[in-house]
Amino acid sequence: MVLQSSLKNCLQLSCILRTPKAGFRSTTSGSLIIQSISNDVYQNLAVEDWIHDHMNLENRQVLFLWRNSPAVVIGRHQNPWQECNLKLMRQKNIKLARRRSGGGTVYHDLGNINLTFFTTRKKYERMENLKLVVKALKALRPQLDVHVTDRYDILLDRQYKISGTAAKLGRTTAYHHCTLLCNADKFVLSSVLKSPYKGLKSNATPSVPASVKNLFEEDPSLTWKMLLDAIAEEYATQHQIDHHITLINPADETALPGINNKAKELQSWEWVYGKTPKFSVSTCFNMVHKDSVLDVKVDMDVKHGRIEVCHINLPEQWLPPALCSELVKSLTGSKFCPNETTTLATTLLRVCPQDDELHSRWNLLCENMVMLM
Repeated sequence: MVLQSSLKNCLQLSCILRTPKAGFRSTTSGSLIIQSISNDVYQNLAVEDWIHDHMNLENRQVLFLWRNSPAVVIGRHQNPWQECNLKLMRQKNIKLARRRSGGGTVYHDLGNINLTFFTTRKKYERMENLKLVVKALKALRPQLDVHVTDRYDILLDRQYKISGTAAKLGRTTAYHHCTLLCNADKFVLSSVLKSPYKGLKSNATPSVPASVKNLFEEDPSLTWKMLLDAIAEEYATQHQIDHHITLINPADETALPGINNKAKELQSWEWVYGKTPKFSVSTCFNMVHKDSVLDVKVDMDVKHGRIEVCHINLPEQWLPPALCSELVKSLTGSKFCPNETTTLATTLLRVCPQDDELHSRWNLLCENMVMLM
């Protein structure tokens, strides 16, 4: 069993982590194993940023262990509308985060362990990191059939993906992070990682679907704590350090100066949605009103998460052209976001003529527009 340090050691960790540019000299060398006490995805991603930006890795490497409450994490160059079911995520209160690294989209919950390996860029070697994880799993349960693929995934029984991988390579430092499916909710995973949005065209990096399986399905006697400790012990053995995990609080500004600003940026709309590569939406939907069915065609260009160009084609007799033009004008430049579109529609409705039939048609059109987002 790997011993865990007291939270009081966070202050000592701070002195170890800070580099001369942050105003402190690194006093020790050797690798570190740290674990977050937070399950907040933005805080834990902020720890990755903080270590990458502030830590001197010339004489040490770091293994960062963390778990998140339900969240979908997309790669740096991905499109959330293309990758996941945002409406379902809002209903289930599942967070959306965009990480700094590339790669595909993953679902996190407390049945998922996350591992981040920090090194200098010269020492970066994700295949060796994944082999370390496999060795730890086999040491814990020799009967497990697990291996690393050429795509840097870890497969169970030669067919089920239990770990995906991504990385960020900086000028002098680098990190490689991977997941490990222990007992994740596979029903939620498959539901939220299925986009319902039609007519999207984008050059964003697409995810590659894969069959997945939890390790606990293979061996119900396992626990996430056992797996985490086994990986930490193997890391300690290979790096010739004490079997010791230091717990950190990602919200502790004393230990990690500036960490809260990093977390705040990571959960901002401008980062999560605004960094989406430019894309277009070209789609049709049917509106059923009383005894008639109306076909509506919508074309939009979206850049930095905002609607750059918008066209809505529907019969003039169904809605006054001036009113439709006002909606298009208001949408242009606004966030491609259901909340903002709803607010715009409500504001415009107040200046519409007092006509119940007109209001009914207006609300129906706006509800369908919101569903595109």
